[in-house]
Amino acid sequence: MGDGWAVVLALGAAAGAIVARPMPLWVAAALAAAALVVRLPLLLCAAAAIAASTMGARAWAGVDHPPALGRLDAVVTLVSDPQPVDAALRVDIRYEHKRVEGWARGPAAAALRTMAAGERVHLRGRLGPVPPAARTRLAVRHVAARLSITSVGAHTDGNVPSRVANALRRSLVRGAASLPRDERALFTGLVLGDDREQSPATGEDFRAAGLSHLLAVSGQNVAFALAAGWPLLRLLHLRARFFAALGVLALFGVMTRWEPSVLRAEAMAAVGLFAYTVGRPASTLRLLALAVTGLIVVDPMLVRSVGFLLSVGACVGIALLAPPLLERLPGPRPVAAAAAVTLAAQVGVAPVLAPVFGGVPVAAVPANLLAIGAAGVVMTWGMTAGLVAGVVPPRVAAAIHAPTHVLVAWIAGVAHWAARLPLSRLSLLGVVVAAVLVAVALARPRLRIATAVALAVLALLPLRLATRPVPGRAVAGGPHLWRTGRATVLVADGAARPNDVLAGLRAAGVTHLDAVVMERGSGPAKALDDVLDRYRPRVILSAPGTRTHVGALTVTVLEHGRATVEGPWPPRPPSTS
Repeated sequence: MGDGWAVVLALGAAAGAIVARPMPLWVAAALAAAALVVRLPLLLCAAAAIAASTMGARAWAGVDHPPALGRLDAVVTLVSDPQPVDAALRVDIRYEHKRVEGWARGPAAAALRTMAAGERVHLRGRLGPVPPAARTRLAVRHVAARLSITSVGAHTDGNVPSRVANALRRSLVRGAASLPRDERALFTGLVLGDDREQSPATGEDFRAAGLSHLLAVSGQNVAFALAAGWPLLRLLHLRARFFAALGVLALFGVMTRWEPSVLRAEAMAAVGLFAYTVGRPASTLRLLALAVTGLIVVDPMLVRSVGFLLSVGACVGIALLAPPLLERLPGPRPVAAAAAVTLAAQVGVAPVLAPVFGGVPVAAVPANLLAIGAAGVVMTWGMTAGLVAGVVPPRVAAAIHAPTHVLVAWIAGVAHWAARLPLSRLSLLGVVVAAVLVAVALARPRLRIATAVALAVLALLPLRLATRPVPGRAVAGGPHLWRTGRATVLVADGAARPNDVLAGLRAAGVTHLDAVVMERGSGPAKALDDVLDRYRPRVILSAPGTRTHVGALTVTVLEHGRATVEGPWPPRPPSTS
């Protein structure tokens, strides 16, 4: 089977998973056997599509048939790490062979906070159905019900792989205790994909800079894990080395919680190791297609996972576009290689990134060129010296992590700088136009100046729309945005959620805030703490009756965080945020 048929195989499996109609699995098995006998790739593609469709139907049936609802008092297995969400804690559990999304607050959340995936714990609570509005979103994680946790009892460490993986994770975190909290959160994100302690402002910086992929475990992390074990693996015979490497991959998967990007990377690595062991080397595209086919047949819900689609898209872009780009890009080879991979990956993720997240950030190109090298060093250092730091005295651990401090601070600085660059986010059409311009520049050197100007216009033109007057536009999360010229005012209240507000301001093209109006009290201030930390407004208004001028805007503070904002447009009613 050539690369082309391998791609068709993966696309057939994806189509079957999307359709998700039940069919007899023996039909798929018979077609696959016939395909191997007569060597007809089309039959194998049909078999993959039928198998994925049948498994998809079974997955949906499992989601639609939750365990018995009502009171729960049982020992369950945690299948995810507890994740703080506002004042609550969310965790996925396995109960009666079903996956359930658990929510805890107060003492129950405090008891769960230090636990980890793979551990078994005695929970009490009430099991209810999944809300219809969240059914599709939760089905990606195979969640069949929701549990409101009321109390948490005794817990045990789980099976042997979970114990080893959690011990290694805790050793990495313990060894990085000397790092500031934000840097420690970035370190665990870069090495383990664990961003639970990351502040909303930092997360928004990485999203706006196009660097979020660094905080999700990918093929680079898997390669470093295998490299760390290579001194021992190389001592084994070829077949023993293959199975030992699979063991390393399995342990790393447990450590990184089998996130969709981890599954893609590990499946590719496993297929590549098998091809090497049997003496049948394959191209990156074929390895990816075979890995994707196997994963979708086993778990058809992956076709609806944004993380999985982004991971596959980036890998496709790199496999198809990076080599020809590298051949044509000028400059030193290391810089050209980094630029080629970055550009190719951005094109690959555009079909998912543009419709789901509102566009591809132009800032991603310079940000990745500046950050990706340092991120690779942090990953390597974390997998090796980071584990040592967890078992030595604190002073020695701090010395070991001195390079980590410098590198992580650099990556965070790049993300913060790139997030504030006055560059646009390209739609899918914008990415296509940019790719055509780059191709023209590489094919016709005489047109490079003209295409460079066109690319600059493409990157900067949407900013004119982002700075147009806005008389009281609602931002996600509740607040209202007022803007004219370079004056920007945010009228917010205590009900605002930092993540939503930051995402809404980014979508509106806001790069700075001159003034913020909020209700008095610690609640509203705490709710917007991350927003204030990122944008650092010149003025924060809360006292009723206060009146001030912000550029061409006149702001008057009313009761309970409300305000009137007057500007060069027809008067508007007071904001009720």
